Formats: sequence, structure tokens, C-alpha cells
Amino acid sequence: MSDIRTVVHIDRSENKLHFQRVQDVGAILANNKRLQSEQQKSDWGRHIASVPCVILEKWINEDGVNYLSLPKDEFARLVKRKLRDPDYAWLRTTDKAF
Repeated sequence: MSDIRTVVHIDRSENKLHFQRVQDVGAILANNKRLQSEQQKSDWGRHIASVPCVILEKWINEDGVNYLSLPKDEFARLVKRKLRDPDYAWLRTTDKAF
């Protein structure tokens, strides 16, 4: 997993601090692309996606839901909903419906 950094931006005109979370996701996305081209042998235990931590944090901030504190089945349902969105197709490792 790539290191996650917090970059602080100072907006002197509004006297505010802005925090940006940064993660090198190149290796994660390259692995997703590689897995997309491989045939998966089974529907059981199939790898459906690799989601970088900064994307999970983005979802938490956008939705106002701490995905990580949810029960396992609720977490899975919300993440699957996000992954079904065409905007997040690049996170999936399979095109097969899940």
C-alpha cells in the first residue's frame, strides 16, 4: 500500500487552511488493469476491486458515512453501489456483475 500524505494549503486571502490527502495510486491502478485482463476462475471469492484509501476517504467525506465503522454487510452494500457507478469503473477488476 502506498503511503498517504496530508498536504496543507494556506489560503491567506480567506485566512483558511485546506487539507489535501495524497496517495500514489499508480501501482494499485496498474494491478486493477492487469486483473481486468485476466480470466477469473470462480464466482466464489472473486476479486472485484481494489480501492485506494484516499478514495475511501473521499466517499466518507462525500456521503457523510464512515464506511469503516459500518457492519460488514452494510459496508459491502455501500461499496458495491459505488463500484457499480460507471465513474468508478477504473477501480473494478472485473466487468462481471456483482
